[in-house]
Amino acid sequence: MNAFKVWRALLSALLLLIVLSACGAARTTTSQASASPQALMSPGMDHNRMMAAEDAPFDARFIDSMIMHHQGAIAMARQAQQQAEHAELKQLADQIIAAQQAEIEQMQQWRRQWYPDLAPTMGMGMPMGDMHIGGDSSQPFDLRFIDSMIMHHQGAIAMARQAQQQAEHQELKRLADQIIAAQQAEIEQMQQWRQQWYGQ
Repeated sequence: MNAFKVWRALLSALLLLIVLSACGAARTTTSQASASPQALMSPGMDHNRMMAAEDAPFDARFIDSMIMHHQGAIAMARQAQQQAEHAELKQLADQIIAAQQAEIEQMQQWRRQWYPDLAPTMGMGMPMGDMHIGGDSSQPFDLRFIDSMIMHHQGAIAMARQAQQQAEHQELKRLADQIIAAQQAEIEQMQQWRQQWYGQ
């Protein structure tokens, strides 16, 4: 009888330990789930950058996206300056570099003026189109450049159309108008060259 009581006491103690352990784990999980993002950030994370990505004004996100987008176009155009077969494409590359570098500098100035304390954002989160020239060497470079730059321009136009609707600063809306007009015209020119040179 005594042995039975001892066994029952041991079993009860074991069950109590299991229950307490489960409760502790549940409390830990609940506290982690309810903790603020700040409390759960790793030591290396920059809270200001995280907040900028989530809560930044549209105009700042547009500027950050479009600067990055223009930098991609300039890199592609510089490659065309060296490798394009057609003089027309080299001239277009010169125009892209000049126009988009000037727009980058203008946007950087606005960024400093309007948001001097705002950390870099994650941008608009929209597809940007091609950011590099296709690598299929079985196709002529000029054709690959045309196809990639058309896709790239289409990404800029989509972002600019959103800025026409959502930008706070009139300067950005005017820039969006300019981007759409210039890059749509360049798309139509490249489509004409593609048909003329490659029957596509």
